[in-house]
Amino acid sequence: MRGIRVGSAFGIPIRLDLTFLLILPLFAWLIGSDVGNLSLLINDLFGTSIDGAALSDGSLQWILGSAAAIGLFAGVLLHEFGHSLVAMRYGYEIESITLWLFGGVARFKEIPEDWKQEFTIAVAGPLVSVAIGIVAYAVFVALPESQAPLKFVTGYLALMNVSLAVFNMLPGFPMDGGRVLRALLARNRPHAKATQMAAEVGKVFAFLLGIFGLFFNLFLVALAFFIYMGASGEAQQTVLKATFQDVVVNDIMTARENLDVVDEKTSVAELLERMFVERHTGYPVLRNGALVGMVTLDDARGVREVERDAYRVEDIMSDDLATIDPSADAMDAIALMQERSVGRLPVVDEQGELVGLVSRSDLVTAFNIIRSRGSLDAMPRSEGGLAQLR
Repeated sequence: MRGIRVGSAFGIPIRLDLTFLLILPLFAWLIGSDVGNLSLLINDLFGTSIDGAALSDGSLQWILGSAAAIGLFAGVLLHEFGHSLVAMRYGYEIESITLWLFGGVARFKEIPEDWKQEFTIAVAGPLVSVAIGIVAYAVFVALPESQAPLKFVTGYLALMNVSLAVFNMLPGFPMDGGRVLRALLARNRPHAKATQMAAEVGKVFAFLLGIFGLFFNLFLVALAFFIYMGASGEAQQTVLKATFQDVVVNDIMTARENLDVVDEKTSVAELLERMFVERHTGYPVLRNGALVGMVTLDDARGVREVERDAYRVEDIMSDDLATIDPSADAMDAIALMQERSVGRLPVVDEQGELVGLVSRSDLVTAFNIIRSRGSLDAMPRSEGGLAQLR
């Protein structure tokens, strides 16, 4: 979820996802087309007498719908800044805040594992939403009845921001309430275990929300799916992080002496033959013993069969390499693979020399062994690391 950068505040980039550009006009239309009923709701809740019929006349309803939708998402943005600024106070770095289909997401470079910090960060967003609701209500009360359009917008924002805070505090991990639940669970148990427990609660909540949405609002079904996937994904990420704690790339890579490499002058036909025999789909490419690129099966497939004897690896390889240091954390390797959408990373030392290769299969093998044996220290070690155990 990268989105379009539209600015920054407090050093945090603000982005708009494509789905936000679609949902904003939809929300404006939904609010504008229902101004009459929403006015009745505001009147019942706040004891006022806004004339919904007058507000629904002509283009005014669409102007009010647009103003209310923009104000609503502005509140969502401030909600995410509530999380982010508290996290920054604890020393965490915020990559960006993105507005999208289901509201806003503050992307942290590191998830807090101290339960007190996570609790404080999680409740900060809903508290900001409540504060916005109170301010909007104060303006609503101060406005005279003659300012019905403004009273409608401020009354709507007061209602929706408080509702947003309440909804976010439900235990639908990874929503704010789910993070509060994880923080409380983590007071007397490991963070990974607390995450798994909160994720299970979040999945149950998502299932119930989805059932409710089937009968009342299909948007809630989509939201339930997002919550379920978010709970599953964060639980998996936490298990990965706990498993690979204190594991570095050097522990799991295939060392240089055991590594299958290819020379840049090798023909594509010969490369494909080696891939078939050796069951590899990617190779580091060397020139006079030095790393100059990576070549994969997808690269080779791009050459027509009649031309494969004429083309060389140097013609099709990628020289825009993502490499990693042998002392880097295993989780850094996973993150880099995800970021660059690659299945393997050349491991290069401080002198720029190729010392090994780490692949997804290395990571999967290491994960399975560590989970089975309990810790890295319990496993047999050798110069080639875990790659020797495959």
